[in-house]
Amino acid sequence: MSYESNSILDKLPQHLKQYIKPQDYGDYTAIDQAVWRYVMRKNVDYLGLVAHPSYMEGLKKTGISIDRIPNMYGMNRILKEIGWAAVAVDGFIPPSAFMEFQAYNVLVIASDIRQLDHIEYTPAPDIIHEGAGHAPIIANPEYAEYLRRFGEIGSKAISSARDFELYEAVRHLSIIKEAQGTPREEIEKAEEHIADLQQHMGEPSEMALIRNLHWWTVEYGLIGAVDAPKIYGAGLLSSIGESAWCMTDTVRKVPYSIEAAHTAFDITKPQPQLFVTPDFAYLSQILEEFANSMALRRGGLSGVQKLIDSRELGTIEMNTGLQVSGSFEKVIAFNGKPVFFQTTGPTALSYREKELVGHGIAHHHDGFGSPMGKLKGINLAIEDMGPRDLKAYAIYEGETVSLDFEGGIRITGEIITGTRNPRGEILLITFKNCKVSHRDEVLFESNDNLYSMAVGQSIVSAFNGPANLDSFDLVTHKIEEGTIAPDRSMERKKLEQYYGQVRDFREGHNTTISRHKVFDAVRAEYPTDWLLSVELYELAKINGDSDFCQEIAEHLEGMKLNRPELGHLIDDGLGLIQTEFRPAQSGQQS
Repeated sequence: MSYESNSILDKLPQHLKQYIKPQDYGDYTAIDQAVWRYVMRKNVDYLGLVAHPSYMEGLKKTGISIDRIPNMYGMNRILKEIGWAAVAVDGFIPPSAFMEFQAYNVLVIASDIRQLDHIEYTPAPDIIHEGAGHAPIIANPEYAEYLRRFGEIGSKAISSARDFELYEAVRHLSIIKEAQGTPREEIEKAEEHIADLQQHMGEPSEMALIRNLHWWTVEYGLIGAVDAPKIYGAGLLSSIGESAWCMTDTVRKVPYSIEAAHTAFDITKPQPQLFVTPDFAYLSQILEEFANSMALRRGGLSGVQKLIDSRELGTIEMNTGLQVSGSFEKVIAFNGKPVFFQTTGPTALSYREKELVGHGIAHHHDGFGSPMGKLKGINLAIEDMGPRDLKAYAIYEGETVSLDFEGGIRITGEIITGTRNPRGEILLITFKNCKVSHRDEVLFESNDNLYSMAVGQSIVSAFNGPANLDSFDLVTHKIEEGTIAPDRSMERKKLEQYYGQVRDFREGHNTTISRHKVFDAVRAEYPTDWLLSVELYELAKINGDSDFCQEIAEHLEGMKLNRPELGHLIDDGLGLIQTEFRPAQSGQQS
């Protein structure tokens, strides 16, 4: 096992554990630590004014440090106190898996960290976004329950066949945009591919719609009054650029509603519009409203059709409680209701998420099909018949019957036995020498094999994934394209050493280094690196070395003239130091 488990992570099913990777804390460089520290200092300074109060309280409860990247093991020791845990993953993972982690009270944290060039905003998930954005706000119990419930419902949402293609395209774009030195034309090509996919997605799937809800709440949500909102969305909490920009009048604020599910977003750009919820309880209200529209609760013909269109493993549940899990390929309808369904490939039958003995994928390895509904001319459904009714209609062990269903489905054969639930209600009727036909078309013939017919007159639920997680081998995830580590050239490693020396000095591990020499070297060898100069300015300020401060400030002013896009980052860094200025400490010499 590549990670340290705990009581919460122990409950994760194997198919989720396949996404977890080790954090490899030692891979973080001194530059990474400086990026984390800058973003966190800037965020905490500003977010104390504009974030929901739960955020600042959560920073304290979750033990997330401003000065160093959080260690996942340390986070888990603290998160368990509020009933949560965290795991590291490699960038984006499939949306259904992401939400299923949430259903188990587990935060998914992309353990990579953004590059200095993308310090304000990155299209790729990173530990600043996940650790500093998501983790603190879940310390609010009402919001944490919303997040868990969202994962529970979202993981059941049915995808379309093109959703995964779009997910992979977005993952690819986020990787190459964050990577160093990606040619502009390669990024533009990836962006064009996503735009083309989005134009040809067709009717949005349940997964696409609920991802919109997730984006406009969990990632980019505002809370409170529309004209004076606070931030709670992790995407805003972790972006020093957007957290300020979203508070301006440039960004339109609208009351949160179910309309958010039908509002698309562009993950690669700042958002021009945001939704404002009055409180966290209202989030759950809208979530339940959306869930009422899902096949999970509506079932029916449209639910089966969604599963067919998804081409993914899914489940239907009949009114008897019988659950059929597989890849659905066909449905026959009559008067707007399904009267026959068919899966292809491995299929499992369950009752209340427990696989029925003898009805796993080893038995139904080539699919499963069954008529359903009422028998023609009989008002009483089979599942509602008592023993006397069944005998009266010759639906009885040892009888050779011909059952005609509404909708033109006929099943003939010798009844062998029935499978009942713990309450004695019939779920399956097993035949031998069985033939299932629709008008003149033969749908299935069992010949000498046994055939089990599902009992039920309606489909009450249809959802993504299997009813019983143990029925299928779901450990099939393969990362086709991993995140790209930054260039570790000799030049880069030397710069990392300079950052490390400054960090060691600040933390008291090595106070013998000459900060002047480090500054002279960085100024000469890395004239475009601004963050280390800001950190050196901080140390000079602490030490009361006004001449050194002036020298660094002049260098940074020159850099702002050459690279105006860095001006606000440099000014913000120096501004924080001025605000946090402490009297000079003795014993620190430059």
